[in-house]
Amino acid sequence: MAHFTPLDYREGQGFILVYSIASRATFERLDVFRQAMLKVKRHRPVFMLVGNKCDKQYEREVSREEGAAMARDFGCRFLETSAKTAQNVEKLFTDLVRLLRTSKENVDRGVPAPPPPTKPPKQSGRIKCVIL
Repeated sequence: MAHFTPLDYREGQGFILVYSIASRATFERLDVFRQAMLKVKRHRPVFMLVGNKCDKQYEREVSREEGAAMARDFGCRFLETSAKTAQNVEKLFTDLVRLLRTSKENVDRGVPAPPPPTKPPKQSGRIKCVIL
């Protein structure tokens, strides 16, 4: 896995958030990466959520519906791909380029980007403090 720094996130305009449909752990870590990117960006970047390895249906740990629901929560597009068979790989990059162009055109016209969707805080009986 590549390690990115906040500078890498700051320079990017679009990001592909990829998880393996055969690994729940990769799916559950996506929001951490997304939040890190949102913290350093002045404008909301374009995201695409991608469930990779769709050729491994027999090993599936994350349903298509879960991926689509997370994409709705993130306010981005969702697609399942297979790098092995190239299923939807070209579509992924074509869609991402189209989204980036649309986003740039909106910025050029002065149309503000929508704010990033936020999840409501989890309610519990205890108060937690997180220091980063």
